[in-house]
Amino acid sequence: MEEEGAPVEGEAVTPFAAETYAAEAMAADMDPWIVFDSRRTPRSEFDAWLENNGPSQVNRFGDEKNGLSPVGWIAVLGLDHWPSSGDVAGLQESWEKLLASGRPVSFQTVKELALNHRVLSGKWLMHLDSGFKLDHAWECVARAALDGKISLVKVSPHNPNGEGKQVICAYNQDFTDESEVVRLENVIRATGVKCGLTYKPDVYTNLGIYRNNRWKLCPTIYESKFDLERVPRRSHIISRVTNLEVT
Repeated sequence: MEEEGAPVEGEAVTPFAAETYAAEAMAADMDPWIVFDSRRTPRSEFDAWLENNGPSQVNRFGDEKNGLSPVGWIAVLGLDHWPSSGDVAGLQESWEKLLASGRPVSFQTVKELALNHRVLSGKWLMHLDSGFKLDHAWECVARAALDGKISLVKVSPHNPNGEGKQVICAYNQDFTDESEVVRLENVIRATGVKCGLTYKPDVYTNLGIYRNNRWKLCPTIYESKFDLERVPRRSHIISRVTNLEVT
């Protein structure tokens, strides 16, 4: 399962494949999660938890013979983790009315729905091949959540039938607050993560807006690339809505 960012290299573009990605995401959300809640669990238990639940080793579909259930996500809740808020049901109802009206669908119309229903959270996505780099990046952002610097991080478990990539998601509260989005990117970069990042509002996830969607919307609204050539080394954020440089 993969929160959508850029298409996989060499992937055939299938019309309206967004529905397939949305169904996979919903299935993962509904399956059990492996969670470390730093608000309730002693910090001294974190290292053992991290070692026992490496994302490259945890199987998305479990192992029926050994009594292991499917796992939707592996997550760390930060010290300031907030419960999900906003009227998702109302959002989806308004979305259906919008589609039925025949009005054009754009980032601005979706943003308007998100503001009206207070569905404002979003996440930076890190797509990495299964293995050491993924596990290392996961440990970096997981420890940042443990230290109270990120409210929620999650990683997809290994899918033996998938494309070989897994995704790490780091959340913030308001995708419409660009300074907040930039601050979270800075926190991620400060942990040592240098891979490309993309940012997706949760309203897109809730409305099934993934790559190859019928409205031709880019499924992410920011992109961050780490520039290894410049001194000092730093990342640059580009808005995929305006194509302008943010940082």
